[in-house]
Amino acid sequence: MKIPTIHGIIERRMLINFCIEPQYIETILPQPFRLKLYKGKAIAGICLIRLKDIKPKGLPDFIGVNSENAAHRIAVEWEENGVTKEGVYIPRRDTSLKLNALVGGRIFRGKHYFAKFNVIEENDDYHLDFTSSDDTQIEIDAKKSVEFNSNSIFETLNEVSKFFENGSVGYSPNGNNFEGLKLETYNWEVKPLEVLHVKSSFFEDETIFPKGSVQFDNAILMTNIEHEWKSLEKIKCL
Repeated sequence: MKIPTIHGIIERRMLINFCIEPQYIETILPQPFRLKLYKGKAIAGICLIRLKDIKPKGLPDFIGVNSENAAHRIAVEWEENGVTKEGVYIPRRDTSLKLNALVGGRIFRGKHYFAKFNVIEENDDYHLDFTSSDDTQIEIDAKKSVEFNSNSIFETLNEVSKFFENGSVGYSPNGNNFEGLKLETYNWEVKPLEVLHVKSSFFEDETIFPKGSVQFDNAILMTNIEHEWKSLEKIKCL
Protein backbone atom coordinates (compact mmCIF):
# COMPACT_ATOMS: atom_id res chain seq x y z
CA MET A 1 0.00 0.00 0.00
CA LYS A 2 1.39 3.39 -0.98
CA ILE A 3 1.47 5.79 1.95
CA PRO A 4 0.22 9.36 1.48
CA THR A 5 2.58 12.33 1.26
CA ILE A 6 3.77 13.11 4.79
CA HIS A 7 4.29 16.71 5.91
CA GLY A 8 6.03 18.19 8.93
CA ILE A 9 9.05 19.98 10.34
CA ILE A 10 12.61 18.74 10.59
CA GLU A 11 13.31 20.32 13.96
CA ARG A 12 16.91 19.08 13.99
CA ARG A 13 18.90 16.92 11.57
CA MET A 14 22.53 15.96 12.07
CA LEU A 15 24.35 14.12 9.29
CA ILE A 16 27.44 12.40 10.72
CA ASN A 17 29.55 11.29 7.76
CA PHE A 18 32.34 8.72 7.41
CA CYS A 19 34.77 7.68 4.66
CA ILE A 20 35.02 3.92 4.24
CA GLU A 21 37.24 1.71 2.14
CA PRO A 22 34.88 0.49 -0.63
CA GLN A 23 35.79 -3.21 -0.52
CA TYR A 24 34.47 -3.58 3.02
CA ILE A 25 31.15 -1.79 2.78
CA GLU A 26 30.36 -3.52 -0.53
CA THR A 27 29.86 -6.73 1.47
CA ILE A 28 26.65 -5.34 3.03
CA LEU A 29 25.35 -3.56 -0.07
CA PRO A 30 22.69 -5.56 -1.94
CA GLN A 31 21.90 -5.40 -5.65
CA PRO A 32 20.80 -3.39 -7.56
CA PHE A 33 22.66 -0.72 -5.55
CA ARG A 34 26.31 0.17 -6.09
CA LEU A 35 28.51 2.59 -4.18
CA LYS A 36 28.53 6.26 -5.11
CA LEU A 37 32.21 6.97 -4.56
CA TYR A 38 33.78 10.32 -3.77
CA LYS A 39 37.51 10.62 -4.43
CA GLY A 40 37.69 6.83 -4.37
CA LYS A 41 36.00 6.46 -0.98
CA ALA A 42 32.57 5.18 0.01
CA ILE A 43 30.55 7.77 1.92
CA ALA A 44 28.33 6.48 4.72
CA GLY A 45 27.04 7.76 7.99
CA ILE A 46 24.23 8.35 10.43
CA CYS A 47 21.28 10.70 10.07
CA LEU A 48 19.99 11.79 13.50
CA ILE A 49 16.70 13.56 12.95
CA ARG A 50 13.97 14.95 15.20
CA LEU A 51 10.64 15.26 13.43
CA LYS A 52 7.74 17.46 14.55
CA ASP A 53 4.05 17.56 13.57
CA ILE A 54 4.36 14.59 11.21
CA LYS A 55 1.05 13.73 9.56
CA PRO A 56 -0.52 13.24 6.12
CA LYS A 57 -0.26 16.44 4.09
CA GLY A 58 -3.32 18.66 4.40
CA LEU A 59 -4.26 17.58 7.93
CA PRO A 60 -3.89 19.96 10.91
CA ASP A 61 -0.67 20.02 12.92
CA PHE A 62 -2.34 19.03 16.21
CA ILE A 63 -2.85 15.45 15.01
CA GLY A 64 0.83 15.09 14.07
CA VAL A 65 3.41 13.01 15.93
CA ASN A 66 6.90 13.90 17.10
CA SER A 67 9.84 11.51 17.23
CA GLU A 68 13.60 11.05 17.40
CA ASN A 69 15.01 8.87 14.63
CA ALA A 70 18.30 7.51 13.34
CA ALA A 71 19.17 6.09 9.94
CA HIS A 72 22.45 4.42 8.98
CA ARG A 73 23.03 5.48 5.37
CA ILE A 74 25.31 4.55 2.47
CA ALA A 75 25.58 6.78 -0.62
CA VAL A 76 24.60 4.71 -3.66
CA GLU A 77 23.64 4.70 -7.33
CA TRP A 78 21.42 2.33 -9.31
CA GLU A 79 19.82 1.98 -12.72
CA GLU A 80 16.10 2.65 -13.14
CA ASN A 81 14.50 2.40 -16.60
CA GLY A 82 17.87 3.00 -18.21
CA VAL A 83 18.60 6.08 -16.07
CA THR A 84 21.25 6.31 -13.35
CA LYS A 85 19.68 7.35 -10.05
CA GLU A 86 21.40 8.38 -6.84
CA GLY A 87 20.44 8.38 -3.20
CA VAL A 88 21.15 6.39 -0.07
CA TYR A 89 20.71 2.77 0.97
CA ILE A 90 19.58 2.54 4.59
CA PRO A 91 20.47 -0.84 6.15
CA ARG A 92 18.78 0.05 9.43
CA ARG A 93 16.42 2.60 10.96
CA ASP A 94 15.80 3.32 14.65
CA THR A 95 12.98 5.36 16.16
CA SER A 96 11.57 6.56 19.46
CA LEU A 97 8.06 6.18 18.02
CA LYS A 98 6.76 2.83 19.25
CA LEU A 99 3.88 2.87 16.77
CA ASN A 100 6.15 2.90 13.75
CA ALA A 101 8.40 0.19 15.17
CA LEU A 102 5.40 -2.03 15.93
CA VAL A 103 3.60 -1.68 12.60
CA GLY A 104 6.67 -2.24 10.45
CA GLY A 105 7.17 1.18 8.89
CA ARG A 106 3.64 2.24 7.97
CA ILE A 107 4.45 5.90 8.67
CA PHE A 108 7.97 5.72 7.24
CA ARG A 109 9.06 2.95 4.90
CA GLY A 110 11.34 0.12 6.02
CA LYS A 111 11.69 -1.89 9.21
CA HIS A 112 12.30 0.25 12.30
CA TYR A 113 13.92 -0.77 15.57
CA PHE A 114 12.56 0.83 18.73
CA ALA A 115 15.21 2.81 20.60
CA LYS A 116 15.39 4.84 23.79
CA PHE A 117 16.91 8.22 22.95
CA ASN A 118 18.63 10.53 25.41
CA VAL A 119 18.97 14.05 23.96
CA ILE A 120 20.42 17.19 25.54
CA GLU A 121 20.57 20.41 23.51
CA GLU A 122 21.76 23.67 25.04
CA ASN A 123 23.49 26.80 23.67
CA ASP A 124 24.24 25.13 20.29
CA ASP A 125 25.74 22.10 22.04
CA TYR A 126 24.29 18.69 21.22
CA HIS A 127 24.44 15.38 23.04
CA LEU A 128 22.54 12.37 21.75
CA ASP A 129 22.76 8.71 22.64
CA PHE A 130 20.49 5.73 22.27
CA THR A 131 20.33 1.99 22.72
CA SER A 132 18.08 0.11 20.34
CA SER A 133 15.98 -3.00 20.90
CA ASP A 134 18.79 -5.18 19.45
CA ASP A 135 21.48 -3.35 21.52
CA THR A 136 22.74 -1.20 18.64
CA GLN A 137 24.22 1.92 20.24
CA ILE A 138 25.09 5.44 19.14
CA GLU A 139 26.62 8.26 21.14
CA ILE A 140 27.59 11.72 19.90
CA ASP A 141 28.66 15.08 21.31
CA ALA A 142 28.83 18.01 18.90
CA LYS A 143 28.49 21.76 18.70
CA LYS A 144 27.50 24.22 16.03
CA SER A 145 30.51 25.70 14.23
CA VAL A 146 31.24 28.52 11.80
CA GLU A 147 33.91 26.53 9.96
CA PHE A 148 33.62 23.32 7.99
CA ASN A 149 36.02 20.52 8.99
CA SER A 150 39.29 21.27 7.17
CA ASN A 151 40.30 17.60 7.35
CA SER A 152 37.28 16.43 5.31
CA ILE A 153 37.78 14.98 1.82
CA PHE A 154 35.06 17.44 0.77
CA GLU A 155 36.73 20.76 0.12
CA THR A 156 33.86 23.04 1.17
CA LEU A 157 30.55 23.03 3.04
CA ASN A 158 28.78 23.73 -0.26
CA GLU A 159 30.37 20.64 -1.80
CA VAL A 160 29.16 18.27 0.90
CA SER A 161 25.76 20.00 0.94
CA LYS A 162 25.24 19.33 -2.77
CA PHE A 163 26.37 15.72 -2.39
CA PHE A 164 23.60 15.02 0.11
CA GLU A 165 20.93 17.24 -1.42
CA ASN A 166 21.30 15.30 -4.67
CA GLY A 167 20.92 12.06 -2.72
CA SER A 168 17.56 12.83 -1.14
CA VAL A 169 16.05 9.43 -2.05
CA GLY A 170 16.46 6.60 0.44
CA TYR A 171 15.70 2.86 0.16
CA SER A 172 15.36 0.50 3.12
CA PRO A 173 15.06 -3.31 3.15
CA ASN A 174 11.72 -4.76 4.23
CA GLY A 175 11.08 -8.42 3.44
CA ASN A 176 11.67 -9.16 -0.25
CA ASN A 177 11.60 -5.51 -1.29
CA PHE A 178 13.39 -2.21 -0.84
CA GLU A 179 10.96 0.51 0.17
CA GLY A 180 11.72 4.07 -0.87
CA LEU A 181 11.07 7.59 0.37
CA LYS A 182 11.96 10.91 -1.20
CA LEU A 183 12.68 13.92 0.99
CA GLU A 184 11.54 17.26 -0.45
CA THR A 185 12.52 20.28 1.65
CA TYR A 186 10.86 23.68 1.24
CA ASN A 187 14.34 25.14 1.65
CA TRP A 188 17.73 23.43 1.95
CA GLU A 189 20.17 25.01 4.36
CA VAL A 190 23.04 23.30 6.17
CA LYS A 191 25.54 24.52 8.74
CA PRO A 192 28.84 22.99 9.82
CA LEU A 193 28.88 20.89 12.97
CA GLU A 194 31.99 20.16 15.02
CA VAL A 195 31.97 16.63 16.40
CA LEU A 196 33.72 16.24 19.74
CA HIS A 197 32.93 12.55 20.25
CA VAL A 198 31.16 9.91 18.18
CA LYS A 199 30.57 6.22 18.81
CA SER A 200 28.56 3.81 16.66
CA SER A 201 28.38 0.09 17.37
CA PHE A 202 27.33 -0.40 13.73
CA PHE A 203 30.39 1.24 12.16
CA GLU A 204 32.68 -0.11 14.90
CA ASP A 205 31.72 -3.72 14.17
CA GLU A 206 35.13 -5.12 13.15
CA THR A 207 33.55 -8.28 11.71
CA ILE A 208 32.31 -6.01 8.89
CA PHE A 209 34.69 -3.05 9.03
CA PRO A 210 38.27 -3.99 9.97
CA LYS A 211 40.14 -1.55 12.17
CA GLY A 212 41.23 1.48 10.16
CA SER A 213 38.72 0.97 7.33
CA VAL A 214 36.28 3.60 8.66
CA GLN A 215 37.23 7.21 9.33
CA PHE A 216 35.08 10.10 10.55
CA ASP A 217 35.00 12.82 7.89
CA ASN A 218 32.54 15.63 8.64
CA ALA A 219 29.17 16.57 10.10
CA ILE A 220 26.48 19.04 9.04
CA LEU A 221 23.37 20.40 10.73
CA MET A 222 19.89 21.36 9.53
CA THR A 223 17.24 22.97 11.76
CA ASN A 224 13.59 23.96 11.43
CA ILE A 225 13.06 22.79 7.86
CA GLU A 226 9.50 22.38 6.55
CA HIS A 227 9.41 19.32 4.36
CA GLU A 228 7.51 16.45 2.76
CA TRP A 229 8.22 12.73 2.48
CA LYS A 230 6.91 11.01 -0.62
CA SER A 231 6.57 7.25 -1.03
CA LEU A 232 8.31 5.66 -4.04
CA GLU A 233 7.72 2.45 -5.95
CA LYS A 234 9.30 -0.58 -4.33
CA ILE A 235 12.43 -2.15 -5.80
CA LYS A 236 12.56 -5.93 -5.67
CA CYS A 237 15.54 -7.65 -4.09
CA LEU A 238 17.76 -9.30 -6.73
